[in-house]
Amino acid sequence: MHILTDKIEFPNPITASNDGLLAIGGDLSSERLILAYQNGIFPWFDSDEPILWWSPNPRFVLFPSNLKVSKSMKQILRNSDFEVTINKAFIDVIEQCRNLKRDGQTGTWITEEMKKAYIKLHKLGYAKSIEVWRDHKLVGGLYGIDLNNGVFCGESMFSKVNNASKVGFISFIQNTNYKLIDCQVYTNHLESLGAEELSRNEFLKYLY
Repeated sequence: MHILTDKIEFPNPITASNDGLLAIGGDLSSERLILAYQNGIFPWFDSDEPILWWSPNPRFVLFPSNLKVSKSMKQILRNSDFEVTINKAFIDVIEQCRNLKRDGQTGTWITEEMKKAYIKLHKLGYAKSIEVWRDHKLVGGLYGIDLNNGVFCGESMFSKVNNASKVGFISFIQNTNYKLIDCQVYTNHLESLGAEELSRNEFLKYLY
């Protein structure tokens, strides 16, 4: 286990444990977070834990060209009254993701410290939000990190009405030119949209 110091650096991602845990400690400064994402590392920890840094193997990713959109979803995209925007309400999106009640979780990994850190990254141009509106009300969205190298690292999403976050996710991918969407770890939902596993080594090639 690598213990981070005040120095802004990380161990080689390939030294992570079998479950993907790479390091512990450090801080959530913008410099450290940017360096982490540039090297395929992300923070993920509960409010009662120290900062934990992960680089899982395999990595769950989505190649935009492999995006799967069902017939029913295509109809929703054509006929729904959803409006999708980008970077119009970042703070609201991350707050909604933070407050979302998830099955099997008693708390949230989006701590107040984490929220402040990503808001700062947004102001610096690295963190991006996608908003989904209905009747001028925010009903879904997602946020993540844009590495400015063709890779978007998804962090979290929320939905207050059926299909809202899915509409935002699909619309975002269909209207951007990313070569890879980092989904971090496996979920059934993202697999249904075309996400797949990629070895850590192959994933890192898209970052460097």
